[in-house]
Amino acid sequence: MLNRRDILRLAAAGASLAAVPMARAADGSPVRGGHLVSIVVPEPQTLGLTVSNPTIVIAINVYDGLVTYDGTGAPRPQLAESYEQAPDGRSITFRLRKGVTWHDGVPFTAADVKYSILEVVKKTHPRGIGTYSQLQDIETPDDHTVILRLAKPSPVIWAALNSSETQILPKHLYEGTDPLTNPWNTKPIGTGPFIFKEWVRGSHVTLERNPNYWDAGKPYLDRLTFRFVPDAGARAAALETGEAQYVPLSPVPLSDVERLAKRPDLVVETRGWEAVAPVFFLDFNMRRPQFQDVRVRRAIALAIDKKALARTVWYGFAEPATGPVPAFQTAFAATGLPQYDYDPKKAEALLDEAGLKRGPDGVRLRFNHVSIPYGDDFKRSGEFIRQQLKKVGIEVELLNYDLPTFLRKIYTEYDFDTLNAYYAAFADPQIGVQRRFWSQTIRPGSAWSNASGYSNPKVDALLEAAAVEPDPQKRKALLGEFQLIVQTELPSISLLELKQFRVWSSRLKGVNVGPIGVYSSFADAWLEPAPGAVRG
Repeated sequence: MLNRRDILRLAAAGASLAAVPMARAADGSPVRGGHLVSIVVPEPQTLGLTVSNPTIVIAINVYDGLVTYDGTGAPRPQLAESYEQAPDGRSITFRLRKGVTWHDGVPFTAADVKYSILEVVKKTHPRGIGTYSQLQDIETPDDHTVILRLAKPSPVIWAALNSSETQILPKHLYEGTDPLTNPWNTKPIGTGPFIFKEWVRGSHVTLERNPNYWDAGKPYLDRLTFRFVPDAGARAAALETGEAQYVPLSPVPLSDVERLAKRPDLVVETRGWEAVAPVFFLDFNMRRPQFQDVRVRRAIALAIDKKALARTVWYGFAEPATGPVPAFQTAFAATGLPQYDYDPKKAEALLDEAGLKRGPDGVRLRFNHVSIPYGDDFKRSGEFIRQQLKKVGIEVELLNYDLPTFLRKIYTEYDFDTLNAYYAAFADPQIGVQRRFWSQTIRPGSAWSNASGYSNPKVDALLEAAAVEPDPQKRKALLGEFQLIVQTELPSISLLELKQFRVWSSRLKGVNVGPIGVYSSFADAWLEPAPGAVRG
């Protein structure tokens, strides 16, 4: 059984798992032209607002951000060619590139940035609501200068200025509309390296090279096609036959990884997900009466063997989580938090203590459970949880939905009892973690936010104080207290830290393997011609 450590070991031994050196043409330059086929699951609902992984991995090729991030996480210029923060930390000035145009030919200006951040990201994005909580106003003294005015210094903003977090939209197409339902969300117009061509529902999205991209000479590829292939076995087959050259999300059955990793024509890469830091969790709907007693929530946590879940369902591509902030965030992850190691006897004792005795049929509690529709691994996790809870007298009804129904049931109607899904924690907990526990993100229709309905004024105060605390140690202490409270009250069980991976053809070069590589565009990527092929 191949796990993440095996992959790294084999890579060191010479197997084609880590990113190989970038192959170039004979003159040392990247190869131009070519059609890259990627597979994305599930099919996104929108391409206009980067709130979910399937949307992000496509949309980052259409839209740019003010900055991007290098392999160390440091910001690098993108639409902003320079930037500086005032000594008091209460303003950030961006100097925008000149000569940049939207894909429809309209000039890109500071007005687009102001509109996108103030009217879209700050108001509607489930992470942006917290990220920009200190933003009071944006000034645009000219078409190429943007000044963010903050109520207090905000260290969080600097970690969220790329296109996957702060997406810059064309004001002339969005102003005066509801950005969540704007028709341009399905036929996006950006400033990025690729131009939207078509979206055939149930089949694919196609993008074509932007010949007027501001980064001269890029992109190298002529076309990108993102196919939607729900079956994991079919995704693996497409990679093996060469029909697809890149799969970033839930790429193949985990049981197939060992075999695929040995193929010289494929690359299995674990790098590129680190700064996404995905945490797999079980949420309680705190509106439900059966979950009001913390002893019940703790009993359910004790009844789930996280080590076995990581081993048997995730094939070692996961490790038990110790709290809501993942270990990757070393500057913020707290130690000494309450843990709920597998102990079914203690779980049963807590359920008895809470008055939930076994009935004549052996059942003491019934509820439903929904799994995120992001692939078979999540469905199997739901089945694993059902089997574990059955041992302590809890009967679970599994519910599985397509993505649109899932989003409506979970984040608009709150029609669920328990839920398993994952969240991207990102480089800072106040980007990826806060939205799950902050009462301000209980907003019907706001996806990937506080679905549990958990609300604690003390937690709110700690998160809001940490968001503006400039001293790193004081900020860590505030976030540590937040983690202690939620790990004690347990509105959500942090089950696993997922160690995800991507698979691509060894012909594909220039793939970003930095900490946020999975959220990088294909502007720098190119394809070596297939053996015997002639590129004209």
